Amino acid sequence: MRRFARNDKHITMRKFSPLHSARLDEQVVARIETQILNGDLRPGDQLPTERELGNQFKVSRTVIREAVKALRAKGLVTSEQGRGTFVADGTARAARNSLGLMMQIGASESPDQLIEARELFEPEIAALAAQRATPNDLTRLRVAVETMERALGNADAFIEADLAFHLALASATQNALIPTLLDPIMDLLREQRKKIFRVNGAARGQAHHKKILKAIQARDADAARRAMRAHLKQVRKDSQQ
Repeated sequence: MRRFARNDKHITMRKFSPLHSARLDEQVVARIETQILNGDLRPGDQLPTERELGNQFKVSRTVIREAVKALRAKGLVTSEQGRGTFVADGTARAARNSLGLMMQIGASESPDQLIEARELFEPEIAALAAQRATPNDLTRLRVAVETMERALGNADAFIEADLAFHLALASATQNALIPTLLDPIMDLLREQRKKIFRVNGAARGQAHHKKILKAIQARDADAARRAMRAHLKQVRKDSQQ
């Protein structure tokens, strides 16, 4: 057990164990998020430094930075220059959960509403990603596409990589609000993809993913926007079968 400062107090936090598989930053996010949700980490608690977290998880500081970035996007932590990273209060999480609930209700009443909402914002997400993606963002997108390519016959693996691709696009906009808005509908997207996979497999969707990635790598915002629109047009068509 190790103790970290919380303002003028001290808290006890479980020490993290090393990680041993791929998608390390997502595993770091999951481990820290679990401690936040179960109350081991509470609002105002300060996380260990990047170096300390890297040592505990046995990963690089780059992985830790990406994980903290994702936690900020989820509204779970805030970072203060010169002070460190702290667990956020429950307001942002409550708003995020409320947004997710509203989206779930809307989608259950009319499944087309989910696709319509995606058609409104995801083409612009792709366009922004083409303009702003960092080298690390591009790596995440390529890894997701490569994982999908290897998992064309494995629904669960393909769908998780597909979701990772769209979240990586949102993160690549460098706008922390966008992943926060996208995150609540991940479960809805997962269910939608399962239905499409059962009907049509994954090959057509993968072809669109490759075109989106190619446009983003070329820094071509218009092409990325068009590629995403074409992808969502295919999703709409497949969802109606």
